Amino acid sequence: MSNQQKTIFGIDLGTTYSCISYIDQHGNAVIVPNKEHQLTTPSVVLFEGKQRIVGEEAKNSALLSPEAVVEMIKRHMGEANWRFLYEGKEYAPEEISSYILRKLVADAEEALGVPVQDVVITCPAYFGIAQREATVRAGEIAGLTVHEIINEPTAAAITYGLQSAENQVVLVYDLGGGTFDITIIEIKDSKISVIATGGDHTLGGRNWDEAIVGYLAQQWQAETSSLEDPTDSPETLQDLWLKAERAKRSLTARKSTKVVVTHGGKTVKVTLTRDKFDELTAGLLDRTALFTKMTMDEARKRGYNNFDLVLLVGGSTRMPQISARLEREFGLPLRIFEPDEAVARGAAMYGQKLLFNQHLKEKQAVPAGTATIDQAASAKQAHLEIARALGLPDEAVEKLASTEITNVTSHSFGVIVTIDFQTSREREVAENLVLVNDPLPAFRMHTYGTLEADQEIVELRIIENGQESEIVELEEFQELEELGKIILPLPPGLPANAPIEVTFELDRQGILHVTGREPKSGATSDATFEARGGITAEEVQEAKVRSSKITIL
Repeated sequence: MSNQQKTIFGIDLGTTYSCISYIDQHGNAVIVPNKEHQLTTPSVVLFEGKQRIVGEEAKNSALLSPEAVVEMIKRHMGEANWRFLYEGKEYAPEEISSYILRKLVADAEEALGVPVQDVVITCPAYFGIAQREATVRAGEIAGLTVHEIINEPTAAAITYGLQSAENQVVLVYDLGGGTFDITIIEIKDSKISVIATGGDHTLGGRNWDEAIVGYLAQQWQAETSSLEDPTDSPETLQDLWLKAERAKRSLTARKSTKVVVTHGGKTVKVTLTRDKFDELTAGLLDRTALFTKMTMDEARKRGYNNFDLVLLVGGSTRMPQISARLEREFGLPLRIFEPDEAVARGAAMYGQKLLFNQHLKEKQAVPAGTATIDQAASAKQAHLEIARALGLPDEAVEKLASTEITNVTSHSFGVIVTIDFQTSREREVAENLVLVNDPLPAFRMHTYGTLEADQEIVELRIIENGQESEIVELEEFQELEELGKIILPLPPGLPANAPIEVTFELDRQGILHVTGREPKSGATSDATFEARGGITAEEVQEAKVRSSKITIL
């Protein structure tokens, strides 16, 4: 890779494994191996004084130092009050995630001999504003310029779509180590459009491991006639987690495997068959099938009744039970597609698309009246010039230039309003202006009325939720998150029910901008809603300073 060739790297910041990719001089998306010569790095961090050990060594060391190891940190992204305590200091999920990013970047820089600064980072499709902003902040703490956060299934579909010339509607079934996404995407005439998405950020291969851990502990108790629970011991529990993952991988190729369980000086050999494993985890598989059906129903509501293919992404889709169930349930062709690499590759391709758009915008920004060769050049000539600037083959840039990518919002967004306010049935509800699975970018405006005459201010309470309906009864829905408020001062003398215009704008990354306007006076108030309750800008700076004194291994 040339030192002169600018690139935006794609990073799959996974729950259990992460990896990094870039576009090489041939226009191919390439995964950069880590220093351990593996294409993926375990998303595990071991705290050791002023050092942070990330990857396989941290995962293996967890058995000896479980209190100093953090795993599955991605599941805590965006949680306001979650902290990891080490040597009397608290560490937020964003800061811990930054260590994983630094490990990926350092290994890539050593392998390629160039600095890694500009990145696109992926996240689950259903991540809300708080989780997405937390991911951006993790990149900032790691010293990176995060150009965009892109949905993992969309990234996988980009990898697949740029290799396929067929028009088709694809179900991207993405079962990773800690998260599950189901996203329906249309690939048509060089356009990749997300139709509908769903998922569960607490469902992943780790849950399958947990089922094995519970079974192994029960078998040890049964064989030893002991009332002790092996999972009560941190050391034994960590050993069981490691052995459960190995057993799961073994059952991908074999019908049975043996696991040695040692606790309290007593050792038991447990035989785990694939049939028993499938029985233990049937409920988990049912949940993925339910989410898939729900998302297909959403696509049907939007006019998509025929589906062509199920694309299997994520390492956990290697389990034979996944393919067997999906074939039986949906009767669609299946394709296991680069389960560990497709997401990072797609992010790198998307990053290169951003670079292309940036170059094209610069060429179009020529001062009026200036006669240049660029202005007169055809679109194809402009593409050729950009190909040279990016150090890419002409055909690779042509493919990127012709590809359009459209995403959807993963949540609904609205305001708290009072309805029937002139009757005894007056109550507050959430009214969604933007609904889950609406195409991005989204723009919605709605006019409300003031509650009373001579009202001095309007308080707009902005909410985020996963509901598909426009009106949500607050007492019936507990998972509604209030993102923040906008205070709009009003002119004196307005009557009751005076119009107030509320505008919602969501950009391609799902970041929300809200404007309130009183038409008579023209008074406006607005705000951009990011993470509420996450680490503050001051805490980000503190984390950067602290991170500069920490060595990543």
